[in-house]
Amino acid sequence: MEFPADAGLQMDGSSSVPLFQADAGEGAEERGMLEMETWNPKSQYDDEKGSSLSNSPVESDSTEDEEFKEGGYGWIVVASVLLINAHTWGLNSSYAVFLAYYLRSGTIDGSSPLAFAFVGGLSISFAFIVSPLATVCIGKLGTGTTMRIGVVLEAISFVGASFSTHIWHLILSQGVCFGAGLGFCFTATVGIVPQWFTKRRSFANAISTSGSGFGGLVYSLATNAMISNLGLAWAFRILAILAFVVNGACSLVLRDRNKQVGAVHIAFHMDLFKHFEYWLFLGWGFFILIGYVIVVFSLTDYAQVVGFAASQGSLVSAIFNLSQGLGRPIIGLVSDRVGRLNIAGLGTLVAGLAAYFLWIFAGKAYPGLIIYAVFGMFAGVIWPCVAPVGAEVVGLQLLPSALSIYWLVLVLPATFAEVIALSLRTSGVDGYINVQLLAGSMYIASFISIWMLRSWKLQQLEALDVTEAQTGTQTANAVKSLSGRSKRDISIRRSPGLFRAYIAGMLTVRRV
Repeated sequence: MEFPADAGLQMDGSSSVPLFQADAGEGAEERGMLEMETWNPKSQYDDEKGSSLSNSPVESDSTEDEEFKEGGYGWIVVASVLLINAHTWGLNSSYAVFLAYYLRSGTIDGSSPLAFAFVGGLSISFAFIVSPLATVCIGKLGTGTTMRIGVVLEAISFVGASFSTHIWHLILSQGVCFGAGLGFCFTATVGIVPQWFTKRRSFANAISTSGSGFGGLVYSLATNAMISNLGLAWAFRILAILAFVVNGACSLVLRDRNKQVGAVHIAFHMDLFKHFEYWLFLGWGFFILIGYVIVVFSLTDYAQVVGFAASQGSLVSAIFNLSQGLGRPIIGLVSDRVGRLNIAGLGTLVAGLAAYFLWIFAGKAYPGLIIYAVFGMFAGVIWPCVAPVGAEVVGLQLLPSALSIYWLVLVLPATFAEVIALSLRTSGVDGYINVQLLAGSMYIASFISIWMLRSWKLQQLEALDVTEAQTGTQTANAVKSLSGRSKRDISIRRSPGLFRAYIAGMLTVRRV
């Protein structure tokens, strides 16, 4: 379901949920409103903490609310988050180059392929592990301070890795420390861009996430060149300097709208687990991340296993990241127009089919592997879509808390996906066949989850009896017409419906 184009997810300071107008045009107020969401973040926070949200540093007072105008300084925020993603996730993507070098150089003592894979998994999983702590820091210290903690940790991690001689050195530096820095930076920025946009929310968010693709492109090529010409140690030190300068500068200009939207920064909002739609949202991320991590970290080594040079493998990884950099804004733009759940689901399905048919059957030929890399925009479709889709599921107020739990759930696939992949790898040119089948299967499982979530949204539309044209009306009128009506009058059924209804919804063609 597509939320109202003008800010269907904006919250009134006292409203519990996104609201949709039951009817458009004159007389709509007399006909009343229907309440879309089924939980009240404000009242639940009161119940859990024993105090009102008005005491929270992120609570927005009604006198402080200003008329929201799309864009403006938001585009500076988009540019800042883009650069941050390039120098966090983009740098993390370059681990594929490091991994291929480690597997063949023998420069690290006490190592094994599984140990190196574990380092790469830790760099992602630790980012998710620290997300609850980072969420609390945002509420207590603010976005800028939380961001700068991550900047320092990331720089320290690369400097430490430059002196590594044993595998446990890499685990602590390039794994744990870098992952913690990545987590603080990512958690501090992931929910900011949607706060500045309504009509172009997915597009703006996709532009900011494209930074990881462009960063991966640049640093996949640059890292390989630096290792070849300057050595492993100086490659790490140069990356540390670049990350510290760029991310530090961006942290100074980054601004959030946490107070204006009344963002709830609770690390563990456990009531979210009472809602089946949130479980579907988690399932989409859990399965897709397994496939994504496998593809990102395996492509460079796969290219060399089937007989291509290290520089060719680095180029494949660079094209994969370029596809993400160019493709994510396109995904975001189409998502705003066609439907956020539609594009998230179809993109996941394309990623699975590409792994099955392009990577397996065409990947042994270099042009075929390049073509598969071009489909990289779909392999990472979760990144431009997760925040907008999450906002549609829980609303902007609960988005920080929902994502805090979301990242924590993704720790397991992030940690062990590449470990499992390398354990499935065998010798010979067909050594990656089991890995390829696993990656494709995970994307298909992820598609089933997101498509069921889409079906749930369709059922909510049917329960609200809202047509496509009516979803574009102003939510200000919705909030206004809500006053004076009882909960019993405006509540809707909470159950997502029967299995048959889910199947029917999955086959329905509609903008969602």
